Amino acid sequence: MIGVQRSDVLIIGGGLMGTTTAFFLRQQHGLSVTLLERELIGRQASGTNFGNVRRQGRDLAQMPLANRARAVWGRVKELLGEDLEFKPYGHLRVCYTEKQAAILEQHARDALPLGLELELFTAEALRKRWGIFSNEVVAGSLSPIDGHANPRLSGPAFGRAARRAGAAIHEHSEVAHIERDGADFVAHTTDGRRFRAAQLLVTSGAWSGRFAASFGEPVPLEARGPQMGVTEPLPYAIGPSIGVSTPIEHEGLYWRQIERGNIVFGGGLKGPALADQIRAYVKPDNILRQLREMRRFVPAFEQVQLLRVWSGIEGYTADWAPVLGPSARVPGLHYAFGFNGEGFAISPGVGEVMAELLATGQTSTPIAPFAIARFA
Repeated sequence: MIGVQRSDVLIIGGGLMGTTTAFFLRQQHGLSVTLLERELIGRQASGTNFGNVRRQGRDLAQMPLANRARAVWGRVKELLGEDLEFKPYGHLRVCYTEKQAAILEQHARDALPLGLELELFTAEALRKRWGIFSNEVVAGSLSPIDGHANPRLSGPAFGRAARRAGAAIHEHSEVAHIERDGADFVAHTTDGRRFRAAQLLVTSGAWSGRFAASFGEPVPLEARGPQMGVTEPLPYAIGPSIGVSTPIEHEGLYWRQIERGNIVFGGGLKGPALADQIRAYVKPDNILRQLREMRRFVPAFEQVQLLRVWSGIEGYTADWAPVLGPSARVPGLHYAFGFNGEGFAISPGVGEVMAELLATGQTSTPIAPFAIARFA
Protein backbone atom coordinates (compact mmCIF):
# COMPACT_ATOMS: atom_id res chain seq x y z
CA MET A 1 0.00 0.00 0.00
CA ILE A 2 1.37 3.41 -1.03
CA GLY A 3 1.51 6.09 1.69
CA VAL A 4 -1.25 8.65 2.15
CA GLN A 5 -0.77 12.01 0.43
CA ARG A 6 -2.32 14.93 2.33
CA SER A 7 -3.52 18.41 1.31
CA ASP A 8 -5.96 21.06 2.52
CA VAL A 9 -8.42 20.40 -0.33
CA LEU A 10 -9.03 17.32 -2.46
CA ILE A 11 -10.73 17.81 -5.85
CA ILE A 12 -12.30 14.90 -7.73
CA GLY A 13 -12.50 15.72 -11.45
CA GLY A 14 -10.16 17.49 -13.85
CA GLY A 15 -12.56 19.44 -16.01
CA LEU A 16 -12.71 23.21 -16.02
CA MET A 17 -14.58 23.41 -12.72
CA GLY A 18 -11.88 21.40 -10.99
CA THR A 19 -8.84 23.01 -12.63
CA THR A 20 -10.09 26.59 -12.19
CA THR A 21 -10.87 25.90 -8.53
CA ALA A 22 -7.41 24.38 -8.00
CA PHE A 23 -5.80 27.37 -9.70
CA PHE A 24 -7.64 29.98 -7.64
CA LEU A 25 -7.14 28.06 -4.38
CA ARG A 26 -3.39 28.38 -4.97
CA GLN A 27 -3.28 31.77 -6.66
CA GLN A 28 -5.65 33.67 -4.38
CA HIS A 29 -5.75 31.71 -1.12
CA GLY A 30 -2.55 29.68 -0.83
CA LEU A 31 -4.22 26.42 0.23
CA SER A 32 -2.61 23.12 -0.68
CA VAL A 33 -4.62 21.25 -3.33
CA THR A 34 -4.68 17.76 -4.82
CA LEU A 35 -6.72 17.13 -7.97
CA LEU A 36 -7.49 13.60 -9.18
CA GLU A 37 -8.59 13.02 -12.79
CA ARG A 38 -9.51 9.58 -14.13
CA GLU A 39 -8.38 10.34 -17.70
CA LEU A 40 -6.77 13.53 -19.00
CA ILE A 41 -7.45 17.11 -17.93
CA GLY A 42 -10.33 18.61 -19.94
CA ARG A 43 -11.10 15.31 -21.65
CA GLN A 44 -14.91 15.29 -21.51
CA ALA A 45 -17.49 18.10 -21.45
CA SER A 46 -14.88 20.80 -20.78
CA GLY A 47 -13.03 20.00 -23.99
CA THR A 48 -15.79 18.89 -26.34
CA ASN A 49 -18.29 21.76 -26.00
CA PHE A 50 -18.98 24.70 -28.31
CA GLY A 51 -16.84 27.30 -26.56
CA ASN A 52 -19.48 29.96 -25.94
CA VAL A 53 -18.56 32.67 -23.45
CA ARG A 54 -22.04 34.07 -23.07
CA ARG A 55 -24.26 35.63 -20.45
CA GLN A 56 -27.21 36.30 -22.77
CA GLY A 57 -29.97 33.71 -22.61
CA ARG A 58 -28.78 32.36 -19.28
CA ASP A 59 -31.09 31.80 -16.34
CA LEU A 60 -31.18 35.04 -14.36
CA ALA A 61 -30.14 33.26 -11.15
CA GLN A 62 -26.81 32.51 -12.85
CA MET A 63 -26.15 36.08 -13.94
CA PRO A 64 -23.94 37.11 -10.97
CA LEU A 65 -21.85 33.99 -11.55
CA ALA A 66 -21.71 34.67 -15.29
CA ASN A 67 -20.64 38.29 -14.72
CA ARG A 68 -17.85 37.11 -12.44
CA ALA A 69 -16.75 34.58 -15.03
CA ARG A 70 -16.73 37.18 -17.80
CA ALA A 71 -14.41 39.34 -15.71
CA VAL A 72 -11.97 36.42 -15.45
CA TRP A 73 -12.19 35.69 -19.16
CA GLY A 74 -11.18 39.28 -19.80
CA ARG A 75 -7.85 38.76 -18.04
CA VAL A 76 -7.32 35.06 -18.65
CA LYS A 77 -4.23 35.49 -20.84
CA GLU A 78 -2.59 37.62 -18.15
CA LEU A 79 -3.57 35.12 -15.43
CA LEU A 80 -2.35 31.98 -17.19
CA GLY A 81 0.32 33.28 -19.54
CA GLU A 82 -1.40 31.30 -22.32
CA ASP A 83 -3.75 32.21 -25.15
CA LEU A 84 -7.11 30.41 -24.88
CA GLU A 85 -8.31 32.15 -28.07
CA PHE A 86 -10.86 34.17 -26.14
CA LYS A 87 -12.45 36.61 -28.58
CA PRO A 88 -14.79 39.22 -27.01
CA TYR A 89 -16.54 39.83 -30.31
CA GLY A 90 -20.07 39.51 -28.97
CA HIS A 91 -22.87 36.97 -28.70
CA LEU A 92 -25.84 37.38 -31.02
CA ARG A 93 -29.21 35.63 -30.77
CA VAL A 94 -31.66 35.80 -33.67
CA CYS A 95 -35.17 34.45 -34.09
CA TYR A 96 -37.81 33.58 -36.68
CA THR A 97 -41.06 34.77 -35.03
CA GLU A 98 -42.44 37.88 -33.40
CA LYS A 99 -43.29 35.79 -30.33
CA GLN A 100 -39.62 34.89 -29.95
CA ALA A 101 -38.66 38.52 -30.58
CA ALA A 102 -40.83 39.51 -27.62
CA ILE A 103 -38.98 36.96 -25.47
CA LEU A 104 -35.65 38.50 -26.50
CA GLU A 105 -36.96 41.94 -25.57
CA GLN A 106 -38.19 40.74 -22.18
CA HIS A 107 -34.85 39.08 -21.46
CA ALA A 108 -33.07 42.34 -22.27
CA ARG A 109 -35.28 44.19 -19.74
CA ASP A 110 -34.82 41.51 -17.07
CA ALA A 111 -31.04 41.22 -17.48
CA LEU A 112 -30.28 44.96 -17.46
CA PRO A 113 -30.53 45.42 -13.65
CA LEU A 114 -28.22 42.39 -13.28
CA GLY A 115 -25.41 44.03 -15.25
CA LEU A 116 -26.05 42.71 -18.76
CA GLU A 117 -26.79 45.36 -21.38
CA LEU A 118 -28.17 43.98 -24.63
CA GLU A 119 -28.64 45.70 -27.98
CA LEU A 120 -31.84 44.82 -29.87
CA PHE A 121 -31.98 44.62 -33.66
CA THR A 122 -34.82 44.60 -36.16
CA ALA A 123 -34.55 42.40 -39.25
CA GLU A 124 -33.51 45.42 -41.31
CA ALA A 125 -30.84 46.42 -38.75
CA LEU A 126 -29.47 42.85 -38.72
CA ARG A 127 -29.14 42.81 -42.49
CA LYS A 128 -27.49 46.22 -42.47
CA ARG A 129 -24.99 45.23 -39.76
CA TRP A 130 -24.10 41.70 -40.91
CA GLY A 131 -25.79 41.04 -44.24
CA ILE A 132 -25.86 37.26 -43.94
CA PHE A 133 -29.29 36.33 -42.58
CA SER A 134 -32.24 35.01 -44.55
CA ASN A 135 -35.54 36.84 -44.81
CA GLU A 136 -36.98 34.46 -42.20
CA VAL A 137 -34.97 36.14 -39.43
CA VAL A 138 -37.12 38.86 -37.85
CA ALA A 139 -35.09 40.18 -34.89
CA GLY A 140 -31.92 39.78 -32.86
CA SER A 141 -30.24 40.60 -29.58
CA LEU A 142 -26.52 41.30 -29.17
CA SER A 143 -24.40 41.06 -26.04
CA PRO A 144 -21.44 43.06 -27.34
CA ILE A 145 -18.66 42.04 -24.94
CA ASP A 146 -19.38 38.34 -24.67
CA GLY A 147 -17.70 36.01 -27.15
CA HIS A 148 -16.09 32.61 -27.49
CA ALA A 149 -12.91 30.70 -26.63
CA ASN A 150 -11.26 27.38 -27.48
CA PRO A 151 -12.45 24.60 -25.15
CA ARG A 152 -9.70 22.23 -26.25
CA LEU A 153 -7.10 24.63 -24.86
CA SER A 154 -8.85 25.91 -21.75
CA GLY A 155 -8.95 22.98 -19.31
CA PRO A 156 -5.34 21.88 -19.90
CA ALA A 157 -4.15 25.49 -19.63
CA PHE A 158 -5.83 25.98 -16.24
CA GLY A 159 -4.42 22.62 -15.16
CA ARG A 160 -0.89 23.65 -16.11
CA ALA A 161 -1.31 26.99 -14.36
CA ALA A 162 -2.59 25.27 -11.22
CA ARG A 163 0.40 22.94 -11.26
CA ARG A 164 2.82 25.85 -11.70
CA ALA A 165 1.13 27.55 -8.75
CA GLY A 166 1.79 24.48 -6.60
CA ALA A 167 -1.28 22.26 -6.96
CA ALA A 168 -0.72 18.50 -7.18
CA ILE A 169 -2.44 17.38 -10.41
CA HIS A 170 -2.78 13.62 -10.93
CA GLU A 171 -4.09 12.38 -14.27
CA HIS A 172 -4.96 8.71 -14.93
CA SER A 173 -6.02 8.51 -11.28
CA GLU A 174 -9.44 6.91 -11.04
CA VAL A 175 -11.13 7.15 -7.64
CA ALA A 176 -12.63 3.84 -6.56
CA HIS A 177 -14.29 5.18 -3.41
CA ILE A 178 -14.14 7.92 -0.81
CA GLU A 179 -14.55 7.44 2.92
CA ARG A 180 -14.64 9.58 6.04
CA ASP A 181 -11.82 9.10 8.54
CA GLY A 182 -12.48 11.33 11.50
CA ALA A 183 -12.80 14.87 10.19
CA ASP A 184 -11.00 14.02 6.93
CA PHE A 185 -11.93 12.57 3.58
CA VAL A 186 -9.79 9.77 2.16
CA ALA A 187 -9.98 8.98 -1.56
CA HIS A 188 -8.77 5.55 -2.68
CA THR A 189 -7.64 5.23 -6.29
CA THR A 190 -7.87 2.02 -8.27
CA ASP A 191 -4.06 1.66 -8.27
CA GLY A 192 -3.88 1.63 -4.46
CA ARG A 193 -2.98 5.22 -3.65
CA ARG A 194 -4.73 7.20 -0.92
CA PHE A 195 -5.30 10.95 -0.72
CA ARG A 196 -6.47 12.73 2.42
CA ALA A 197 -7.91 16.21 2.98
CA ALA A 198 -10.19 18.04 5.38
CA GLN A 199 -12.25 19.41 2.48
CA LEU A 200 -13.51 17.64 -0.61
CA LEU A 201 -14.88 19.04 -3.88
CA VAL A 202 -16.76 16.66 -6.17
CA THR A 203 -16.72 18.08 -9.69
CA SER A 204 -16.58 15.05 -11.95
CA GLY A 205 -19.29 16.01 -14.41
CA ALA A 206 -21.77 13.33 -15.40
CA TRP A 207 -20.05 10.90 -12.98
CA SER A 208 -20.63 13.10 -9.91
CA GLY A 209 -23.92 11.45 -9.07
CA ARG A 210 -22.40 8.28 -7.66
CA PHE A 211 -20.17 10.24 -5.28
CA ALA A 212 -23.06 12.42 -4.10
CA ALA A 213 -25.23 9.34 -3.58
CA SER A 214 -22.48 7.69 -1.54
CA PHE A 215 -22.78 10.59 0.90
CA GLY A 216 -26.57 10.27 1.07
CA GLU A 217 -27.35 13.06 -1.39
CA PRO A 218 -28.61 11.49 -4.63
CA VAL A 219 -29.22 13.83 -7.57
CA PRO A 220 -31.22 13.01 -10.75
CA LEU A 221 -28.42 13.29 -13.31
CA GLU A 222 -28.55 12.25 -16.95
CA ALA A 223 -25.64 11.88 -19.36
CA ARG A 224 -26.11 13.42 -22.81
CA GLY A 225 -23.83 13.93 -25.80
CA PRO A 226 -23.59 17.30 -27.59
CA GLN A 227 -23.71 17.08 -31.38
CA MET A 228 -20.81 19.17 -32.66
CA GLY A 229 -19.32 19.78 -36.10
CA VAL A 230 -16.88 21.97 -38.00
CA THR A 231 -16.86 23.00 -41.64
CA GLU A 232 -14.16 23.75 -44.16
CA PRO A 233 -12.54 27.19 -43.78
CA LEU A 234 -14.38 30.12 -45.36
CA PRO A 235 -13.24 33.74 -45.73
CA TYR A 236 -13.17 35.15 -42.20
CA ALA A 237 -16.03 37.63 -41.77
CA ILE A 238 -18.12 36.99 -38.62
CA GLY A 239 -16.87 37.84 -35.13
CA PRO A 240 -19.76 37.08 -32.74
CA SER A 241 -20.95 33.65 -31.77
CA ILE A 242 -24.50 33.34 -33.10
CA GLY A 243 -27.50 31.31 -32.01
CA VAL A 244 -31.04 30.84 -33.25
CA SER A 245 -33.56 31.30 -30.45
CA THR A 246 -36.52 28.95 -30.89
CA PRO A 247 -38.99 27.24 -28.54
CA ILE A 248 -38.43 23.88 -30.25
CA GLU A 249 -35.25 22.08 -29.22
CA HIS A 250 -34.54 20.34 -32.51
CA GLU A 251 -34.68 23.65 -34.42
CA GLY A 252 -32.07 25.37 -32.26
CA LEU A 253 -28.56 25.98 -33.57
CA TYR A 254 -25.46 27.96 -32.64
CA TRP A 255 -22.27 28.63 -34.54
CA ARG A 256 -19.11 30.70 -34.51
CA GLN A 257 -16.36 31.37 -37.01
CA ILE A 258 -12.77 30.99 -35.86
CA GLU A 259 -10.03 33.13 -37.34
CA ARG A 260 -8.80 30.24 -39.50
CA GLY A 261 -12.18 30.53 -41.21
CA ASN A 262 -13.87 27.30 -40.11
CA ILE A 263 -17.46 27.35 -38.82
CA VAL A 264 -17.88 25.48 -35.52
CA PHE A 265 -21.52 24.57 -34.83
CA GLY A 266 -23.75 22.65 -32.46
CA GLY A 267 -27.19 22.65 -30.87
CA GLY A 268 -30.49 20.87 -31.23
CA LEU A 269 -31.12 17.33 -30.04
CA LYS A 270 -28.48 15.58 -27.95
CA GLY A 271 -27.01 12.22 -28.83
CA PRO A 272 -26.59 9.09 -26.73
CA ALA A 273 -23.96 9.18 -23.98
CA LEU A 274 -22.99 6.15 -21.89
CA ALA A 275 -21.24 7.36 -18.77
CA ASP A 276 -20.38 3.86 -17.56
CA GLN A 277 -18.61 3.11 -20.86
CA ILE A 278 -17.16 6.64 -21.22
CA ARG A 279 -18.61 6.84 -24.73
CA ALA A 280 -20.73 9.42 -26.53
CA TYR A 281 -22.02 9.27 -30.09
CA VAL A 282 -22.96 11.59 -32.91
CA LYS A 283 -26.19 10.69 -34.70
CA PRO A 284 -26.02 11.43 -38.44
CA ASP A 285 -29.62 12.64 -38.59
CA ASN A 286 -28.83 15.24 -35.91
CA ILE A 287 -25.93 16.60 -37.96
CA LEU A 288 -28.02 16.68 -41.14
CA ARG A 289 -30.71 18.60 -39.26
CA GLN A 290 -28.09 21.08 -38.04
CA LEU A 291 -26.80 21.62 -41.57
CA ARG A 292 -30.32 22.25 -42.85
CA GLU A 293 -30.87 24.76 -40.07
CA MET A 294 -27.60 26.55 -40.85
CA ARG A 295 -28.66 26.93 -44.48
CA ARG A 296 -32.10 28.08 -43.40
CA PHE A 297 -30.92 31.18 -41.60
CA VAL A 298 -27.63 31.79 -43.47
CA PRO A 299 -28.23 31.01 -47.17
CA ALA A 300 -24.51 31.44 -47.94
CA PHE A 301 -23.89 28.15 -46.11
CA GLU A 302 -25.71 26.21 -48.84
CA GLN A 303 -22.54 24.71 -50.34
CA VAL A 304 -20.27 24.62 -47.28
CA GLN A 305 -18.48 21.28 -46.74
CA LEU A 306 -18.47 19.42 -43.44
CA LEU A 307 -15.03 18.34 -42.16
CA ARG A 308 -15.69 16.38 -38.97
CA VAL A 309 -18.10 15.82 -36.09
CA TRP A 310 -17.64 14.91 -32.42
CA SER A 311 -19.37 14.54 -29.09
CA GLY A 312 -18.57 14.25 -25.37
CA ILE A 313 -20.36 13.46 -22.13
CA GLU A 314 -22.29 16.19 -20.32
CA GLY A 315 -24.32 15.95 -17.10
CA TYR A 316 -27.90 17.24 -17.03
CA THR A 317 -29.97 17.76 -13.88
CA ALA A 318 -33.73 17.28 -13.70
CA ASP A 319 -34.40 21.00 -13.11
CA TRP A 320 -31.77 22.29 -15.57
CA ALA A 321 -29.80 24.07 -12.82
CA PRO A 322 -26.32 23.16 -11.58
CA VAL A 323 -25.43 21.68 -8.23
CA LEU A 324 -23.05 24.16 -6.65
CA GLY A 325 -21.98 24.74 -3.06
CA PRO A 326 -21.61 22.85 0.21
CA SER A 327 -23.20 19.54 1.12
CA ALA A 328 -26.40 19.70 3.13
CA ARG A 329 -25.32 16.67 5.16
CA VAL A 330 -21.53 16.35 5.40
CA PRO A 331 -19.26 19.10 6.75
CA GLY A 332 -16.32 19.85 4.48
CA LEU A 333 -17.96 18.31 1.38
CA HIS A 334 -18.69 20.53 -1.64
CA TYR A 335 -20.11 20.04 -5.13
CA ALA A 336 -19.85 21.64 -8.56
CA PHE A 337 -21.55 19.60 -11.30
CA GLY A 338 -24.62 19.32 -13.50
CA PHE A 339 -24.06 22.35 -15.70
CA ASN A 340 -26.41 21.13 -18.45
CA GLY A 341 -24.18 21.93 -21.40
CA GLU A 342 -23.79 25.56 -20.26
CA GLY A 343 -20.79 25.31 -17.95
CA PHE A 344 -17.91 26.41 -20.17
CA ALA A 345 -18.78 30.11 -20.10
CA ILE A 346 -19.14 30.31 -16.33
CA SER A 347 -16.32 27.94 -15.39
CA PRO A 348 -13.79 30.61 -14.31
CA GLY A 349 -16.48 32.18 -12.14
CA VAL A 350 -17.31 28.79 -10.63
CA GLY A 351 -13.63 28.24 -9.90
CA GLU A 352 -13.26 31.58 -8.14
CA VAL A 353 -16.46 31.09 -6.17
CA MET A 354 -15.61 27.55 -5.06
CA ALA A 355 -12.07 28.54 -4.11
CA GLU A 356 -13.46 31.41 -2.06
CA LEU A 357 -16.00 29.12 -0.41
CA LEU A 358 -13.45 26.41 0.38
CA ALA A 359 -10.94 28.93 1.76
CA THR A 360 -13.25 31.20 3.76
CA GLY A 361 -16.54 29.35 4.23
CA GLN A 362 -18.51 31.94 2.29
CA THR A 363 -18.70 33.62 -1.09
CA SER A 364 -19.63 37.10 -2.27
CA THR A 365 -21.48 35.65 -5.28
CA PRO A 366 -24.95 34.23 -4.52
CA ILE A 367 -25.21 30.51 -5.21
CA ALA A 368 -28.06 29.48 -2.88
CA PRO A 369 -30.43 28.55 -5.78
CA PHE A 370 -28.00 25.78 -6.78
CA ALA A 371 -27.79 24.03 -3.40
CA ILE A 372 -27.95 20.23 -3.47
CA ALA A 373 -30.52 20.33 -0.65
CA ARG A 374 -33.23 21.08 -3.24
CA PHE A 375 -33.13 17.38 -4.21
CA ALA A 376 -33.53 16.11 -0.65
